[in-house]
Amino acid sequence: MKITGVELRRIAMPLVSPFRTSFGTETTRDVLLLRVVTPDSEGWAECVAMSEPRYSPEYVDGAAAAIRRFLLPALPAHVDAYGVGHALEPIKGHRMAKAALETAVLDAQLRASGESFGRFLGATRDRVPCGVSVGIMDSVPALLDAVAGYLDEGYVRIKLKIEPGWDVAPVRAVRERFGDDVLLQVDANAAYTLNDARHLARLDDFGLLLIEQPLADDDLVQHAALARMIRTPVCLDESIESAAHAAAAISLGACSIVNIKPGRVGGYLEARRIHDLCRAHGVAVWCGGMLETGLGRAANVALAALPGFTLPGDTSGSRRYFATDVTAPFELKDGHLDVPTGPGLGVEPVPEILAEVTTSTEWINL
Repeated sequence: MKITGVELRRIAMPLVSPFRTSFGTETTRDVLLLRVVTPDSEGWAECVAMSEPRYSPEYVDGAAAAIRRFLLPALPAHVDAYGVGHALEPIKGHRMAKAALETAVLDAQLRASGESFGRFLGATRDRVPCGVSVGIMDSVPALLDAVAGYLDEGYVRIKLKIEPGWDVAPVRAVRERFGDDVLLQVDANAAYTLNDARHLARLDDFGLLLIEQPLADDDLVQHAALARMIRTPVCLDESIESAAHAAAAISLGACSIVNIKPGRVGGYLEARRIHDLCRAHGVAVWCGGMLETGLGRAANVALAALPGFTLPGDTSGSRRYFATDVTAPFELKDGHLDVPTGPGLGVEPVPEILAEVTTSTEWINL
């Protein structure tokens, strides 16, 4: 497939409410979109890097620079999605930028052939169960109101963001208010150390599905130690950047569940490799979210329809984060989202909405 040019488009997407985690608060998503143009089709993708390097070393300005200066020049004259990964392998890191480029090429490739993302990846379901991620709140009553609202909307699983000083009490309050039947998990975003093991063990009493990334992202050994000290299953997020990392974590006993975020691991092809590896070893996986617009959400929903995704993911409906999405909104139906069936991502940006939220565009001839 010959790529004739690539558009880098920045958009500003205000969130419906601030989203606070242990590493910061988001009020607006500064999103980098890629549009890859070929003689036969065009493909879209969303880079999930955030404005500042807090969740990961990548950030949106750096991702745009990496794509412009290093990734695009590395592509051969003719390339498919598999060839993108091979061509970019000598360039270290920049997985979110690589994922965006690979995804845009794959979208163009699949649109040209008339195949959907779900079919290409190996989806076995036509809809996926949805969880919701609830940020750190100013008070427990505010948290309970938020959780009540999401349960009323039909979400089948609740994830609470936690940090030191905001953990046992809010989890207890949610359990007491909504009961043991609610699927509940917590996410620390690496906010704790192994010295906190005894404190984290207090969460064992609440029957959680998992505790996500409690310790530093670069320390599988201490996660393995923690997993032996608490009953709550340990899930890794930031620690897993590739199938090789997942294999090491499983071998060490550092986790029994993996959160697969395609942007974090370098793309949907690597995400599928991690899925296959975990499934072969009996390790549950679920699809995480990065406050994506409808473009990123479409691909995530397709991925979450693979057979190894046995836990509800963070594939929330569009209105969880945005009053108006750049695509037709994803609407929750009985706690599920439909897997798009059209060619490629199965969704496209709405031109009028896209124009309204665009802050800059850059065209690069290849």
